[in-house]
Amino acid sequence: MDIIKADTSMAEAVRNIVRTTINAIYPHYYPAGAVRFFLEHHSDEKIISDIRAGKVWLLLTDEDVPAGTVTVDGNDIGRLFVLPGYQGKGFGGKLLRFAEEKVFAEYDEAVLDSSLPAKQIYLKKGYIPQDYHIIDAFGDHLCFDSMLKKKEDLESGLL
Repeated sequence: MDIIKADTSMAEAVRNIVRTTINAIYPHYYPAGAVRFFLEHHSDEKIISDIRAGKVWLLLTDEDVPAGTVTVDGNDIGRLFVLPGYQGKGFGGKLLRFAEEKVFAEYDEAVLDSSLPAKQIYLKKGYIPQDYHIIDAFGDHLCFDSMLKKKEDLESGLL
């Protein structure tokens, strides 16, 4: 597995990972309006803008297949997706550790917004819910947590 910085030639791979994962996983947790919200929130324009800003990373399998992605913007970890066929194989954990290393090299706290499918994973990785949000999403409601992990907890061996 390698994690590489995405460039604009990789935008389609990032888009495929994000859209495929949302369409396969999120309808089991969210109503249609919330799924639509996620798809629009992770639009092609936003993905390309983040790639151009140097914020997007792509995980490649040993066979150089794009299997996951993560976006690191300051101390904010976002857009962490792993294709359904690669879930449960450690790819998400590797992407999260990579993102945390980037964040904790410059900041004392990592923050992220957790979707319902990912919340238990983030809790196990030491993230603490800070705020609970409910927003309107095309006539439906979208619920998510803002979560925090402190560098000092990682360094002290608590996690």
